[in-house]
Amino acid sequence: SLRFPQKLWKMLESSKFQSIWWTEGGKCVAINKDLFEEEVLGREGQQVFHTQKIESFVRQLNAYGFTKMRRNFQRSASLPEFLAEETAASAHSQILYYYNPSFNRAHPWLSEACKRK
Repeated sequence: SLRFPQKLWKMLESSKFQSIWWTEGGKCVAINKDLFEEEVLGREGQQVFHTQKIESFVRQLNAYGFTKMRRNFQRSASLPEFLAEETAASAHSQILYYYNPSFNRAHPWLSEACKRK
């Protein structure tokens, strides 16, 4: 069974999920809270993260060194990401942004350094 960071990575790289995506050129993880609860945490019998609560998922992120980011940095440069962010924002959904220096799309090997505190 995969560790939390590997599961998260796999989910981010999958096209199956609309509720979670890379931002800032692969340096941040964005989560559409409402959609994530429905799409990922609400899956009957196919749980990815052994929880149905967003609070527990966020605790896992924190336990692996992710920190919540304020959304005051630049929008994504790529049009699809920008449009996804705009669509999510216009739907009044709460978007959560998390950053971990060892979790970077351009450097997958760094995720091995994501250890539980």
